Amino acid sequence: MISSSNLPPAANRGASQPRPIRTRMAPSPTGTYHVGNLATLLKNYAWAKHHGGRFILRLEDTDQRREVAGAAEQIMEVIRLYGLDWDEGPDKGGPYQPYRQSERLEIYRGYVDQLIDQGHAYYCFATSQELAEMRQDQQRRGLPPRYDGRYRDLPLAEARARVADGQPYVVRLKVPLDQRIAFTDLVRGKIEVSSADIDDQVILKSDGFPTYHLASVVDDHLMDISHVLRGEEWISSTPKHVVLYRALGWQPPVYAHLPVFLNPDGKGKMSKRNGQVSAQGFLDQGYLPEAMLNFLMILGWAHPEETEVLSLAEYVRCFDPADVSAKSVVFDLGKLNWLNGIYIRRLSADQLLERLRPFVPGDAPQDKLSDYLELVKDRLVKLNDFEALTAFWYRPVRHQADQLLKKSSAEQVVSQLKTTSQGLAAVTPANWHAEQIETVVRKLQLNNHWSKRQYFMLVRYAVTGQTATPPLFETMAVLGKSETLARLNQAQQVV
Repeated sequence: MISSSNLPPAANRGASQPRPIRTRMAPSPTGTYHVGNLATLLKNYAWAKHHGGRFILRLEDTDQRREVAGAAEQIMEVIRLYGLDWDEGPDKGGPYQPYRQSERLEIYRGYVDQLIDQGHAYYCFATSQELAEMRQDQQRRGLPPRYDGRYRDLPLAEARARVADGQPYVVRLKVPLDQRIAFTDLVRGKIEVSSADIDDQVILKSDGFPTYHLASVVDDHLMDISHVLRGEEWISSTPKHVVLYRALGWQPPVYAHLPVFLNPDGKGKMSKRNGQVSAQGFLDQGYLPEAMLNFLMILGWAHPEETEVLSLAEYVRCFDPADVSAKSVVFDLGKLNWLNGIYIRRLSADQLLERLRPFVPGDAPQDKLSDYLELVKDRLVKLNDFEALTAFWYRPVRHQADQLLKKSSAEQVVSQLKTTSQGLAAVTPANWHAEQIETVVRKLQLNNHWSKRQYFMLVRYAVTGQTATPPLFETMAVLGKSETLARLNQAQQVV
């Protein structure tokens, strides 16, 4: 039994005191941070800030077997890379510390003992073999696999004697029989289930660590969490949590279960098998964090004025979890790319160049980056597009004869390339700029009565090795006179 005098302020606050808005995110350090988790975190953050409340980061690190070294630090880093932060957490402390569940084991154990003493939980000694046989038998009989309650009514004195003898055990929640368990979800309305459909869930594992069910309930209460916004996959667990709150004599928080993201093709829950899901991975591809946040804001939620491009401050001002759609929403990469392009073009040249630094290949000439950027800025969808859009300027090109000969004969193509080289060779280095290059090339086309489409496409391909580039004459100006002439001559050799 835990004395109330030893509890944090939340547990001692009088019922008449107004409850502050406090939300939390509780990632498990078992791998990379999923973009769906980031979207949930964003909603918890926005709802707390909307009310001038507090947003808490708590690490649920009780699954020791799956924990990945360094994952907790990486999760906190990526959250901050997206421009979000927390008011209380493992690295900041706060009035309800510690904020790592692995450092709170004595607290959980105290409540487990209380639940056992009061008849709301019990020791279970079922072995893994027993449980496997139990499931097999239920499957043969067409029943859903679940614990059959075989140790539910074991006398407490006998159970404690077994524990004293060193017999392995877990502790299970004793779900009341024949009761209706109900809660109101901000997104989905009232949800009610029969206690007969709720399994006697394990709340303390054999290694002495709590399960998510116990730890999250205890921590949410002691940390004074007012609202729990989480994924819809937790709906089936919420009645168990409500049972725990009742058993402990506590008031549950307000729940909002958010819809999952579907794969970009609309088929199935978003998963690694169907593309990128890591929040860090999207940054690594060159999505701007502010564009990503904007995208996550409008997935399944709409601004009152149907505005799609909005700041974090505007989102905080308008967000209400009750306005979130209950339907699963497609992770629309087309919409994300559109938004990212908008945010890229909002940056000044200097800002964009700074953002691009990690994506600039080592062989790109640094003194030309601003020139390249001026010509490709409007074509950038992601920052990592920069290399593909600019590589032809600073890397050798390879010509394909069939591309050079499109809609023309070899004799004409060679003549066009040779004549163009001669015309451009006469341009002095001081006059090598887009306007002068355009004057020369257009005059050649008109004087020789060449097809405008065929000729300009030929010149474009000859000097860049590509059929689609930034404006041709500006591209040639940046490429430089000597390299332009070299490529025109190189193309002649391929025909």
